[in-house]
Amino acid sequence: MYSRQKKIDTSMSCFLFGPRGTGKTFWLRHCLPDSIYIDLLEARTSGQLLADPQRLADRIPPDHRKPIVIDEIQRVPALLDEVHRLIETRNLVFVLTGSSPRKLRRGGSNLLAGRAITHQLFPFTATELGQDFSLSKAVQHGMLPTIHDPEKDVVPEDYLATYVQTYLREEIVAEGLTRQAGAFARFLEAASFSQGQPLNISAVSRESAVHRKVAESYFQILEDLLIGVRVPVFQKRAKRRLAGHPKFYFFDVGVYRAVRPRGPLDAPEQIDGAALETLVFHELRATIHNLELNYDLCYWRTAGGMEVDFVLYGPRGIVAIEVKRKRRLSGHDLRGLRGFLSDYPMAKAFVLYGGDHPAYHDPIRVLPIADALRDLPELL
Repeated sequence: MYSRQKKIDTSMSCFLFGPRGTGKTFWLRHCLPDSIYIDLLEARTSGQLLADPQRLADRIPPDHRKPIVIDEIQRVPALLDEVHRLIETRNLVFVLTGSSPRKLRRGGSNLLAGRAITHQLFPFTATELGQDFSLSKAVQHGMLPTIHDPEKDVVPEDYLATYVQTYLREEIVAEGLTRQAGAFARFLEAASFSQGQPLNISAVSRESAVHRKVAESYFQILEDLLIGVRVPVFQKRAKRRLAGHPKFYFFDVGVYRAVRPRGPLDAPEQIDGAALETLVFHELRATIHNLELNYDLCYWRTAGGMEVDFVLYGPRGIVAIEVKRKRRLSGHDLRGLRGFLSDYPMAKAFVLYGGDHPAYHDPIRVLPIADALRDLPELL
């Protein structure tokens, strides 16, 4: 089993959210082997507790002092009142997992009034895989744990196609988040063309043949389910006129590729470029959260077209990162970073590229992508 970067203090109750397939249950069973596990995906269990949430107390021995793990808490939101009561009256610790915080937030559920902190679990990172990390495999199939588990002999393309079909389409419809499966499927494909690009919701709505407000609500569903992320423009003390729209990313490279339609008119380098940028986005986002680095993750783009793929801003300073697939860089490839550094000379600047050797273009550090991702915690 690969060691995860994420650490949880089990002296206090917490929520652990993350998209389906990120390994929440497997990881917790390994970290908390003596805990009581209550799986709300089991129909009988969820049915009994939905009918009478106070039955939860009957499942916990009076002398139990280890954490109690409740999987997929959004299936029975009413349980949160009982969890709250047991925390108060018996001083119990709960770890509540979920792949859909949307129901809890939108339903006005009891979120334990500050008695539980919130964590998120992401797909694997290059640091977690260590020497088993393969850049080509990650760019092609993403970082969901099942793809990289040697004990699960899965065909990545089949697994990802099933993931998209059963979760991103059928389950979202089954959960009642949208009633129009066809419209949502068209939207997913149209949204995939926005991967790593400033988001134009009007264009997506036209491509998917839905009203703009419907497209906006679909993007909100993806965000609520932790499947999609909008990255804002970095505007701290801006000295230039900047782009106004956030970028959009699906959370995992493999999921993006599975959603993205391909045909003879699609340029492979365009898809591969978006996939590589998505991988770096995932690695940055996961590392920031896992190590509690407290960076805001943004991008920078001027009205004149200069751009930096990622800007990290926080107590540790400013980090600017540009991603390039090519093996050799030209002066033009550094234009965006140099423009950013002229406005923010205190920033650390990196180019992650497809070459094999590190280089320096003072003050910009140029690093091979695979090496940089493995060493990302040290770079940030």
